[in-house]
Amino acid sequence: MQGETRTSKVREEDSIDLDALTRWMADQEIAYVTPLAARQFRGGASNLTYLISDSQANSWVLRTPPHGAKIASAHDMGREARVLTALSAKLDHVPSVVGYCGDESYIGREFYLMEFIDGHIMVTDIPSEMCETPEQTRAMCEAMVDALAQLHNVDLVDVGLVDLDRGPGYVARQVGGWSKRYRAARTPDVPEAEDVMQWLDAHQPPDVAHVLIHGDWRFDNLVMSPKAEIAGILDWEMSTVGDPCMDLGSALAYWVQADDSPEFRSLRMQPTDAPGMLTRSEVVERYSQSMSVEVRDSLSANWLFYEVFGLFRLAVIVQQIWARYQAGTTTNPQFAGFGSATNMLINRAQSLLAQPSSE
Repeated sequence: MQGETRTSKVREEDSIDLDALTRWMADQEIAYVTPLAARQFRGGASNLTYLISDSQANSWVLRTPPHGAKIASAHDMGREARVLTALSAKLDHVPSVVGYCGDESYIGREFYLMEFIDGHIMVTDIPSEMCETPEQTRAMCEAMVDALAQLHNVDLVDVGLVDLDRGPGYVARQVGGWSKRYRAARTPDVPEAEDVMQWLDAHQPPDVAHVLIHGDWRFDNLVMSPKAEIAGILDWEMSTVGDPCMDLGSALAYWVQADDSPEFRSLRMQPTDAPGMLTRSEVVERYSQSMSVEVRDSLSANWLFYEVFGLFRLAVIVQQIWARYQAGTTTNPQFAGFGSATNMLINRAQSLLAQPSSE
């Protein structure tokens, strides 16, 4: 089972009460055979994800916030479970939810249990047996972009998620909210970034559309089959209704391509520089083909804004985790370099704004 290769022993600070989980599963009449066992998925830096197995090799995935989580919107398990439930019948490759628990008396935190989708999650490299040619790699990349466009074209009324829309002003709320979070999480070893925040505030385009967005679209949130086809779409914790151009900009903040600077390439978290992969501009072009004229026009006219916003937003996410690491509330060694990553992301945003075309 591929899931076992993506997991490790549960870290002590992230321990989970399996006896309590067993009681909850019994209360929900979820079939299992004791005893339950847990392993922790190594990926992910916000919510905690576990592979739960019983003695008959039945497996599920459990998602829950970390101990002491303070940012409710980033750890709303109820919303995430609701989105998954609404989409699983309408959108390809969305895992089904087995159950949601908002009663913190069980394991001390809310959580939900969903089906386990076996397959490969790519991090830095593509397995040679999965994509043997650049043409195969390109086809896989195009499918990833097309799946994002498919999500953005979902009818909110049809899936019953219209109430997630907070109305006009999404772009403004995002700029103001992420700026506030950066200032609150800033540590002395990272830039003030006031120039970036002020530029974003002064150059906001209007909301172009309100659609269901994923919020964290990247290759390591996809489960891939041995034939390099999408088998599952994971990590919906930041999903909401918002501007699709902002979601694309956020997704491309992770996109490191072959001709990027060595500094930015050092942040590579997915195999987007492999031969055959689309460039950022090609991703935008491919995505635009499936979207409305309004979306295409806004991407063309305002791409610098969406690109800078994506980099800044990612810097804030990284910085929030770096601040937790420095405070000692997490000891996960994968976060040891996050302070440097914040610096590089802010520096990249500043370098884009320093180009003559940014005025």
